[in-house]
Amino acid sequence: MSKSSIRVEFLLLMATMMCLTALFVDSMLPALHQIGLELDALDNNRYQMVLTSIMVGLGVGQLFYGPIADAIGRKPAVYLGLALMLAGTAISTFAQSFELMLFGRVLQGVGAAGPRVMVVTIIRDQYSGAEMARVLSLVMTIFIFSPVVAPLVGQAVLLFAGWRAIFGLLGVICLALLVWFAMRQVETLKPENQRPLSLKPVMLGMKEVISHRVALAYILVAGLSHSSIIAFLTSVQGIMQGIYDAGAMFPVYFALIALGVGFSSFLNSRLVYRFEIRTLVTRVLMILGTLSLAEAALVASGVIAVSLAGFIMMMTVSTFCLGLLFGNINALAMEPFGHMAGIASGVIGASTMLIGVLVGGAVGMSFDGTIIPLLLGFGLTSVTSLALILFGTPNQVTKASAVKH
Repeated sequence: MSKSSIRVEFLLLMATMMCLTALFVDSMLPALHQIGLELDALDNNRYQMVLTSIMVGLGVGQLFYGPIADAIGRKPAVYLGLALMLAGTAISTFAQSFELMLFGRVLQGVGAAGPRVMVVTIIRDQYSGAEMARVLSLVMTIFIFSPVVAPLVGQAVLLFAGWRAIFGLLGVICLALLVWFAMRQVETLKPENQRPLSLKPVMLGMKEVISHRVALAYILVAGLSHSSIIAFLTSVQGIMQGIYDAGAMFPVYFALIALGVGFSSFLNSRLVYRFEIRTLVTRVLMILGTLSLAEAALVASGVIAVSLAGFIMMMTVSTFCLGLLFGNINALAMEPFGHMAGIASGVIGASTMLIGVLVGGAVGMSFDGTIIPLLLGFGLTSVTSLALILFGTPNQVTKASAVKH
């Protein structure tokens, strides 16, 4: 096999590992109401926990795979993650109670953290500098399409079978990835870089990250921004089906909205060379907060009635703004921790996810048959984030050259 074909296969393998979480979350969107109906979880929007539970597991799991991979190797860490995903998928597939379903989803999330964390680790083991940035960019380019494709996959399965069949398909994908990874990916941990397994570095890293005032402010902002996308994910199915009766077209409309994130992620790679990153983030937050609160006020007062096309346009603009925030805020939060990037990344990733689940889940649970709670959620989290940055962080100059994605 030629060198170029191996490289293409490596990119596809890493992108597939990165896409697992999005696939396990977004493919379930069309099935949420069906799951809630069968497992008696429609009251108080409890069915939304099918999404937030896997994110809780993902947040917690990110803390531990780094030390595990440094001790026993990258491949065993991925095997552990995929094994937990398969176990969680089996539990969710055959669950006869909503509580057991959620346990399986949390286990899926803990497992999904393994492949997700190991993608960057494996790439870093083999590449550095501009070459690493190029490989990561190519992987992320493929990853961007996963939120567009995943709901279509879920809807396609529902046309022929029930929601349990979606979990069955996810299990097959997981097993196929396990075989592919085992056969085609070499171990990249060098023996001289092996470290004894210890939770002490994680605990010390958590203490250092959380005690850093500026980093903590950016972590809170990252969590609040992430909560907006979680609020959107947990609310969008109820809005699309309950208000606009989207039916089988739901994944198509969702894909149109998701394209906003993809386009802004691409655009951001150019904007960071024209604007100082903190300035870019504050301007985006100002636009998103003002726009969302104004929309909420107009809808609540009855001045405007939002059609399906209008809702899609509003959400596309909002997700476009969110796409400009994620990578930039994470870069600002990571800036003080060049000496402990791996541990800091895990701590920041876990903290961001857990804050996002708590706040975004609360916004999603407040769905009342209108789009007002979602708009208020976007607006209030953006305004709060803006205040945290303006009053909690210095106006440091962050060069784009230091934040290559």
